[in-house]
Amino acid sequence: MAVEKTVLTISDITRQIKQSLETSFPRIWIQGEISNFKQHTSGHLYFTLKDEGAQLSAVMWRSRVANLTLVPEDGMKVIARGSITVYPPRGNYQIDCDQIQPVGIGELQLAFERLKKKLAAEGLFDPEHKKPIPEYPGRIGIVTSQTGAALQDIRSVLLRRFPSVEVILVPVRVQGIGAAEEIAAAVNDLNRYGKVDVMIVGRGGGSLEDLWAFNEEVVARAIYDSRIPVISAVGHEIDFSIADFVADLRAPTPSAAAELAVKDRSELIEVLRNMWYTIHRNIEDRVSSLRDSVAGFVTSYAFNRPKDLLRESSQRVDDLERGLLVASSHLLQLAERNQRALGQRLEALSPKSVLMRGYTIVRKKGEIVVSSDDLDKGDVATLQFHDGTVTTRVEQ
Repeated sequence: MAVEKTVLTISDITRQIKQSLETSFPRIWIQGEISNFKQHTSGHLYFTLKDEGAQLSAVMWRSRVANLTLVPEDGMKVIARGSITVYPPRGNYQIDCDQIQPVGIGELQLAFERLKKKLAAEGLFDPEHKKPIPEYPGRIGIVTSQTGAALQDIRSVLLRRFPSVEVILVPVRVQGIGAAEEIAAAVNDLNRYGKVDVMIVGRGGGSLEDLWAFNEEVVARAIYDSRIPVISAVGHEIDFSIADFVADLRAPTPSAAAELAVKDRSELIEVLRNMWYTIHRNIEDRVSSLRDSVAGFVTSYAFNRPKDLLRESSQRVDDLERGLLVASSHLLQLAERNQRALGQRLEALSPKSVLMRGYTIVRKKGEIVVSSDDLDKGDVATLQFHDGTVTTRVEQ
């Protein structure tokens, strides 16, 4: 019995291989040396990655070239990230790169300087953009490795200097493939959380390769876009990273970052104690000075002059009152004497006194007769004596 043969076309088998490869290797990191590098007029990059035993075609499309921190060259050792794809017209497989990182001190330093120059030109390092670090943060976010010594150093310093401060850790990888993306994502997550006052981003010391995640553009832009102030703490004092230039404050070590983030509680308490003592002493001195001033003012001539004037006026009133009493008494006595003298004169001149001396008052019809011519023979007249009256008739 004949076995039926399955015959595939070149396109069919290429399609199956393409599907199998692209499904099995959706995104990988590959290390190799660049050769046959070309930049097409379209802007796309074409090159080969090779090592001692094999080589692989590579392509990077123009839309991704702008994100490169280096200019690829033949002989440069790099790590490339991308997906394995098959190009059917040639029947060969290739890596479609979306990221290329240098390997080796020379390439890394070159990439560092290029990215630094690029970001500086865009203004990411400008002092005007840097935010002030809060003086008394209540909550601090930390972006570093959960198992690294940097975290222990930071926590130790914070516990010693200001134990009441709250720490929120966002654990990330701090070196190796994918570390930069994790660091940038952690910075963005803390900004979305929004409940931290300041952020420490960093790790302990290491080689340039170990620290490279903090030289990635994605980390630099995440720090630049952060609304929360960022203190960078990457490596040792002699190490500088792109993150250091972008951050709002650079600390030489993670321990130094913790010291910059919080005040020393004991020093702060001593400062407050000195302030209280100074204020208390100043108030006492001020009160004492004011008390002396008041005492001097109270005993001063100007302050006491009104009282003197009041006493003088009161004494003057008393003198006037006494003078008034004396004068009025004198006037009353004089008036009484005058009254008695007038009384005596009036009494001496009164008709009754005259009548007592033997005189009489003659009235005719009630009218006083002052002349004998006023009386005629036969008139009736009334004679008033001092002790009574009599009626008489004129005979002649």
